[in-house]
Amino acid sequence: MHCWRMVAVVLLCSLLLGQTRGASLHRHQPGLARPKRMTPFWRGVSLRPVGASCRDNSECVTMLCRKNRCFLRTASE
Repeated sequence: MHCWRMVAVVLLCSLLLGQTRGASLHRHQPGLARPKRMTPFWRGVSLRPVGASCRDNSECVTMLCRKNRCFLRTASE
């Protein structure tokens, strides 16, 4: 009985080892990288208040980034 258990364990280990050897291990290519996406919760939490520094409109609560600052309203209003 003990012999059959050992044979089963060795067989299972060799099967799993064969699966890992056959796995794809290609390198990460920077051109194919997908940008990270935030969930709506984290997008709302990470929005910046009026007067905070910003790089684009998507970073501000008001969705208005002018001169690297979050503005309350556009210049035309």
